[in-house]
Amino acid sequence: MRVEPLTRLVGHLAVPGDKSISHRAVLFGALGDGETRVTGFGRSADTEATIEAVRALGVTVYEHDHDTLRIFGKGLRGLVSPGRPIDCANAGTLVRLLTGILAGQNGQQFELTGDASLSARPMKRVTEPLSRMGAALETEDGHLPLGIDARPLRSITYELPVASAQVKSAILLAGLYATGETTVVEPTPTRDHTELMLEAAGVTITRRESSVTVQPAERLDLGEIEVPGDFSSAAPFIIAATLLPGSELHIHGVNLNPRRTGLLTILERMGGRVTVYNRRRIGGEPAGDLDIRSADLVATTVLGPEVPLAIDELPLFALAASCAHGNSRLRGAEELRAKESDRVEATVDALRSLGQHVIATEDGFRIRGVPTRPRGGRIESRGDHRIAMLGAIAALASADGVEIDDAECVAVSFPGFFELLAQLKETSERQEA
Repeated sequence: MRVEPLTRLVGHLAVPGDKSISHRAVLFGALGDGETRVTGFGRSADTEATIEAVRALGVTVYEHDHDTLRIFGKGLRGLVSPGRPIDCANAGTLVRLLTGILAGQNGQQFELTGDASLSARPMKRVTEPLSRMGAALETEDGHLPLGIDARPLRSITYELPVASAQVKSAILLAGLYATGETTVVEPTPTRDHTELMLEAAGVTITRRESSVTVQPAERLDLGEIEVPGDFSSAAPFIIAATLLPGSELHIHGVNLNPRRTGLLTILERMGGRVTVYNRRRIGGEPAGDLDIRSADLVATTVLGPEVPLAIDELPLFALAASCAHGNSRLRGAEELRAKESDRVEATVDALRSLGQHVIATEDGFRIRGVPTRPRGGRIESRGDHRIAMLGAIAALASADGVEIDDAECVAVSFPGFFELLAQLKETSERQEA
């Protein structure tokens, strides 16, 4: 797909429901007693894989329209093995959280599989702590397929070697089935959607500055879940409006959980002009509307503690930094190398192919900013939805446009991305005329 440059970006938009919360809404609804109604569901290839996974486990899910679901849960201990592998497709959140849940379905056996990309991602970081809890798990050299022989679980206190909301969530979910309280200690704070939703479902959660503890539970009761807009889906448009002179963009109903919005803190430091207004709570999460204006950016350094708060947006930070004044640096982001692609190398290769000055390091990258438009060219998405969206935003800010290889992979998280981008371009060009 080829995306052409744009002079400025103006208009109003709403992005799909938060993918992380949508995964959890379906999984926790499947464990609930009775009906859970989900509105604002963020539909994507990943979240549809979650729907199909719980259906395979005996849960009824009605899809009333594009973003409304009714889930009839089987109870905390009521999931049933389908007797065949459960396909997690490309969904890392699904495979890791589901491992924690299925480890507690005592007396049953399960197998989880995924596509080639997911099968290349490490599972040991989940299987190691769950094995300490008594789970019987088998992988192929630390990768999918994953066999689960569910047995009685015991509580543990576990220090995460690498900050990961997915691993933390898997342990907490297994903790619902364990004897005694289970504690996860984090090196730095990560997304807390699991804790918030479990609390809403009646589970006893204790949160401290660097740890979270869950008590065993007998039931989950969610009732209704409203999903706010996905900040990670809003982020490409935030960067586009920041880079294109004369832009004025409004994005409505976005999740503003502070453990998700590290990019806003980074942009503020760089001189970005993003204003939050109409703050409110949507589905128990902080949310609001964003007013983004173009800005002349300056360089900054992003260090380890900020990485989990902006993990999905770090490729976009690299683009912004490459168009800023001065030299920027990302450190402590080894986790980027274990995503759908090696996102350090994929980001560096993508931006260098457009003439930007970016160098990969072991735990991030170094960037020499030049406050002019990238020249344009062609990028390889490597089948990674975040890199494909990076290419599209770089194209808008470029001099000559960008051709994106395998652009269709954006459907993993944001199927309507290019359609929404086209609508915004049309609105902006009409305003220009």
